[in-house]
Amino acid sequence: MQIISGTTEFWLERPSAVAIGKFDGMHRGHRALLERIVEAKESGLQAVLFTFDPSPAAFFSGKMQKGLTTKEEKRRLFRQLGIDVLIEFPMNASTAATPPEAFIRDILCARMKTALIAAGGDLSFGDRGKGDCALLRQRAQECGYRVEIIDKVYEAGEQISSTRVRNCVEQGRMQEAGRLLGVPYAVMGTVVHGNRIGRTLGFPTVNLLPPPDKLLPPNGVYRSQVECRMGIFRGLTNIGTKPTVQKGDHPITGVETYLYDFDEDIYDTFITVRLLSFVRPERKFDSLEALKAQLQSDIAAGRDQ
Repeated sequence: MQIISGTTEFWLERPSAVAIGKFDGMHRGHRALLERIVEAKESGLQAVLFTFDPSPAAFFSGKMQKGLTTKEEKRRLFRQLGIDVLIEFPMNASTAATPPEAFIRDILCARMKTALIAAGGDLSFGDRGKGDCALLRQRAQECGYRVEIIDKVYEAGEQISSTRVRNCVEQGRMQEAGRLLGVPYAVMGTVVHGNRIGRTLGFPTVNLLPPPDKLLPPNGVYRSQVECRMGIFRGLTNIGTKPTVQKGDHPITGVETYLYDFDEDIYDTFITVRLLSFVRPERKFDSLEALKAQLQSDIAAGRDQ
């Protein structure tokens, strides 16, 4: 997958099937949209995804926005889905003020050689979001592209959206989040060295330190599934600051996972931790012995799941 990032000066050489959006979380609605542009590769088009960096919400608020998927996670997912070109278009005062007509003419048509645009009915683009699907259709014949509106996807009678997934994650409703996403909610990253307390207690773990902009569910213990280069393993994941053992005024939030039937060294290995369901809140124990007893209980219960 070719990644074009940090520049407005680019030119694609081949006709493109294009999807535009933030694609936070990559839920089932997003996947339906991207599957359409990937299908268009069969007719000779390249699958191109156009997104903004930072997101419009982060740019206009001036604040970091925690996302369901980080930039690196999105890149990996887009590559897995078969996207050929990812454009991370710079969002700044100048690009945000681009008139919708100019966006269509200068970017979609001239720079991206767009032959097909797959979009949701609520797409907006250009200055103050004034561009929409109606405008895309008005300019279609002039610019030589087709517009296909992809139907929204529903779950339990309600439209699937990133906001809906976000609400589930923020409340620890991981099973519902998984149904909306089509796969369990994931935290990805490279395994780092922890404080080895788990190994001392007889429960070695793998540790991730997610970036600050990654949305995590409430601190607590979760049933999980871990995918690494050696396969897929059942796990028990603690999200939080490990208050029993971590000291200091600014504890670090981490993702620490015990893997069932696993005893290999995977430091510096990229893994995906998929959170299946909430088990219990994180808590501070009076002693390491009390913590060990709780871990033994959690692990035994999880083995039967």
